[in-house]
Amino acid sequence: MPKKVDRVARRAEILDAAVRVFARKGFATSRIEDVAAEAGIAKGSVYLYFDSRDALLAGVFQSYAESSGQVLAELGDGAALDRLTGLIRGTVEMLAAHPDHARVLLDVWASNPPLDMAAVYREYRSAIADLLRQAQADGELRPGIGERHAAVVVGAIEGCLVQALVDPQLPLRELADPIVQICVEGIRR
Repeated sequence: MPKKVDRVARRAEILDAAVRVFARKGFATSRIEDVAAEAGIAKGSVYLYFDSRDALLAGVFQSYAESSGQVLAELGDGAALDRLTGLIRGTVEMLAAHPDHARVLLDVWASNPPLDMAAVYREYRSAIADLLRQAQADGELRPGIGERHAAVVVGAIEGCLVQALVDPQLPLRELADPIVQICVEGIRR
């Protein structure tokens, strides 16, 4: 009797293997065979779930986007700047907990990937801009702070991520407080 495979679990295993391979070798030089070997399965088994290397990358990106969406979904209620603090801390924690995902995204970031990375950035900027508008309406912000500052907050997080990826001696998790001090306390009235 053939062994029954949990398709959801197998797909997740393949994606985890792809993340490790892409992070280690780079997307451009990785092959389906590499992912299959990392997952401990036959190459044909990968093709049962993903029809190409680009589809694997899209799957990796989708899992990252889901994690990002979870951070946004957990903002909850309360003062806008407190929720912005939670967003920053949650994002830094997510990135620190999944450094290989971040390495893959950094690898493909500027290489015209078959991914809509702009949509993820728009979603984050929009969530932060909404919080800034609410904070402004509540009188919490210094004069001159507006929606464009959302890109600066995203840039601070991404900049710290890049530094931590290229310099393992820089602990990303320990940068959450300084980011909050600059990007939240620095704009508070």
